[in-house]
Order: sequence, then C-alpha cells, then structure tokens
Amino acid sequence: MECTINWLPAAGMAFSAETGSGHLITMDGAPDGGGRNLAPRPMETVLAGTGACTAYDVVLILKRGRHDVRGCQVRIEADRADVDPKVFTRIRMHFIVTGRDLPESAVERAVKLSHEKYCSASAMLGKTAEMTTSFEIVAA
Repeated sequence: MECTINWLPAAGMAFSAETGSGHLITMDGAPDGGGRNLAPRPMETVLAGTGACTAYDVVLILKRGRHDVRGCQVRIEADRADVDPKVFTRIRMHFIVTGRDLPESAVERAVKLSHEKYCSASAMLGKTAEMTTSFEIVAA
C-alpha cells in the first residue's frame, strides 16, 4: 500500500493525497493553524477511515452469514490527548444496522469480530485509545 501527499502552498495548510489505487483526498488545517477549513482535518480522515473499515467488516460478515442487511451507519465520537502528540484517547462507535429480520446475536457478533479481529484501523487506534462499541438494529 502506498500514498503520496503533497502540500498545496497556495491554499495555506492544505494537502492532497493520492492513494496507490489512484484516488485523491484533500485535507486542510484549522484557520488557527494556517489552514482555510476547506477540507477535513487529517485526524478526521483517520477517524472516518476507521469507521469505514469497521462498517465494511460488519456488512461483509453479515452478508456472508446470509443476513438481509440493507444499511450500516457508524457514528463515532473521539477524545484526544491535551498535549502533543494529540492521539485519540477514547473512541466510541455506535453502529446502526438496517435490514430485514436481522438477529441481534448476528449483529453483535459482526461488531465484535470487526472490533477484536478484522479491523486493522481499530486495532491500531486501540493501542492508544479506549474503544467502546454499541449497536442498534433498524427494521427495513
């Protein structure tokens, strides 16, 4: 896996990232740090990537179990350390899984497997942050 990051000096403290798969992501800093608030902060993209990584796992696990999953949303709240490096110290993930006749035990298992075994982003962030998960099921 690879990624190339370029500073965009004309935009203050904005950066573009080109991923190895050929996609672009733009990130920017807060105005008090020289940014113009034109794109997500780099740490916001870390959090978003973690949410997408774990949601991917949950959907895949449920689909492989032949469950009729129709939607998966993850709401993440994170706290950061007050001093540099301002790592994440606490992350709360709440999954809202939509589907038809989804067994609570299957959703609970999928969330647990993602958190404890499959999601590499969660595993990395779990080295510095206390992570908790919760979920709810919405009938489709």
